[in-house]
Amino acid sequence: MLSVASLEAQSPTETASSLALRRDHDDDDHVFVSKFPPISITNDLPLHTYCFQNLHHFSDNTCLIVGSSGKTFSYAEVHLISRRVAAGLTRFGIGKGDVVMALLQNCAEFVFTFMGASMIGAVLTMGNPFCTSKEIFKQFKAAEGKVIVTQSIYVDKLREEDSLRFGEDYRVFAIDGSPEGCVPFSELSGADENEIPSEIEIDPNDAVALPFSSGTTGLPKGVILTHKSLITSVAQQVDGENPNFHLKSDDVVLCVLPLFHIYSLNSVLLCSLRTGSAVVLMQKFEIGSLLELIQQHRITVAAVVPPLVLALAKNPVVADYDLSSLRMVMSGAAPLGKELETALLRRLPQAVFGQGELGQ
Repeated sequence: MLSVASLEAQSPTETASSLALRRDHDDDDHVFVSKFPPISITNDLPLHTYCFQNLHHFSDNTCLIVGSSGKTFSYAEVHLISRRVAAGLTRFGIGKGDVVMALLQNCAEFVFTFMGASMIGAVLTMGNPFCTSKEIFKQFKAAEGKVIVTQSIYVDKLREEDSLRFGEDYRVFAIDGSPEGCVPFSELSGADENEIPSEIEIDPNDAVALPFSSGTTGLPKGVILTHKSLITSVAQQVDGENPNFHLKSDDVVLCVLPLFHIYSLNSVLLCSLRTGSAVVLMQKFEIGSLLELIQQHRITVAAVVPPLVLALAKNPVVADYDLSSLRMVMSGAAPLGKELETALLRRLPQAVFGQGELGQ
């Protein structure tokens, strides 16, 4: 079970700017204030409540589009299935502070699992399914994980670990098929949403996500992200009168970067859920499929990394597709040269290009 040391008390309605001003004033430092109004950041809500706070405005809007199949989920459906998964996890003994590993490529079940875990105060650690068995279990043990949600093609990796007994020391939920010893994901998503325990109290400083990152050096290490820290990050990107990341409820956002990386999890998924945008899920990058999805679903916002910018700017097949719907391209995770940026905008003259880490 994860716990986070209590942080400095802060008023639920205190803005990030006012907190900084107070501290700077206390230290008798010079204060530099933005010309734009401060962003009001709500620090008394759990992450799932914040993300779905405006659900009543766009409950019938498309929330998730599975790129490989075209299957769609409305915001109301995503919220309902997430609640069912929360109830299902509870039925299997997962509670507040327990860690659930999502060993998944981009898929709707990743979203249901993350939001469902948040609803019962559990913590999601995101594993890279392309890692070796040794690497996966190093993370799972360090995170003190209780269950793993994965795809059938990765189950054999989980059987290679000798120190933990598959299906006994931990449960494995398979989102597709019925591998021996696994529990079908439908056992979670088919639970009664009304069985979520009503007595769960989630503190803003409770952990909600545990991504593993090596940064630039060393072995991967867990990074504890609280409800408050992720809400603050998302709010800085999409809330307020002049957000850094101008997402709207009629936007369609490309999610090709893996959700087990914080860039995609934070700046694509969570920001989209907050604003009511639709998210097109791609399991892996392939230039033809990516271009087809942009054209078919009229994608308006693409969050990418420099290698994808290179493909969009230089690959001749791009000219065969209608990409006129793209209004914004965001590149992060690594620097991008001016020459490549210019080449991309030559291909997409209607688009605004942004570069940086946003809220990562």
